[in-house]
Amino acid sequence: MDEVLSIEEIEKRYAPDWVLIGEPLTDEGLNVLSGKVLFHAANQDEVARKAMDYPPGRYALLCLGKMPDDLVLVL
Repeated sequence: MDEVLSIEEIEKRYAPDWVLIGEPLTDEGLNVLSGKVLFHAANQDEVARKAMDYPPGRYALLCLGKMPDDLVLVL
């Protein structure tokens, strides 16, 4: 999982999982355009825990499926 993939390739390979993306390329709206998939799993908590194994840097955590009804986003 060290290759840079476009968001379309990531969605095709890893949906409906949650994915941790390293070195994401984003547009001005911070929408992910491409990056390296570092980890993926069906469970959001598992992916968030795995993110703690990586050094500080720029990462994206995306849900490629239906967002859980009980998920709360704080901006």
